[in-house]
Amino acid sequence: MKKQYSIAGVDVFVEGEGETIVMVHGWPDTYRIWAKQINFFKKNYRCVYFTFPGFDVTKPRKAYSLVETTEILREIIDQVSPDQKVNLMLHDWGCFFGYQYYMQYPNRVARIIGIDIGDARSGDFVRSLTLKTKAMIFSYQMTLAGAWKLGGVAGDKMARTMAKALGAHADPQHISSDMGYPYYIQWFGSNGSYKKAKNIRPECPMFFAYAKRKPFMFHSQKWADALATQPQNQVVEFNSGHWVQVEAAADFNQQVGAWLAS
Repeated sequence: MKKQYSIAGVDVFVEGEGETIVMVHGWPDTYRIWAKQINFFKKNYRCVYFTFPGFDVTKPRKAYSLVETTEILREIIDQVSPDQKVNLMLHDWGCFFGYQYYMQYPNRVARIIGIDIGDARSGDFVRSLTLKTKAMIFSYQMTLAGAWKLGGVAGDKMARTMAKALGAHADPQHISSDMGYPYYIQWFGSNGSYKKAKNIRPECPMFFAYAKRKPFMFHSQKWADALATQPQNQVVEFNSGHWVQVEAAADFNQQVGAWLAS
């Protein structure tokens, strides 16, 4: 039975019983991106999912600082699982925010499933980028930052056009320029900036899934290799684009399920 709660101004949904998996999506998605994971994992786990603050087109437009987003995640996790650690399933910006939560509250996290975003803030990652890759990243991220700044119908059109160009799976009616605030903060340092964000250094078990079919990676090979040397971790390349949990859902669910069970 699906239950719904309002926590820190966020509509939070819970399905299933067992260990808790908190699912945190990225751009330009909502909780709907996890449909195939919820259907699979709710048989043995308690799935907690929600639309990330600022990404819900039905709510007022707002840019949330890193402190605010981490605090909202803390409130949600503390209320849905006050006495037990949770498993984090993260994608895209959900990785960034989920990793920051873990680095601040490591004692509240049992395991991490990170999808397609690794040490994207590390020196090793930055040094691995070619000039062409840097130009591609700058282009799409500045477009989305600009869409946030512009807002309204024109900003929404920019965001939806970029989402289509990048192969996003979200329904256009759920995509708006409001979702671009992390890119604006990243590039322009507003709302406290992300300068104090930490690189992910997991001491808990971690499953890292990354996509094969995309123009560049969001992790360094050095980081992935180091992660894979620990026996409790697993690093898997999937034959998909950036949205591994959609494009390679069956394979992803089976492999993550087996890893969690082990």
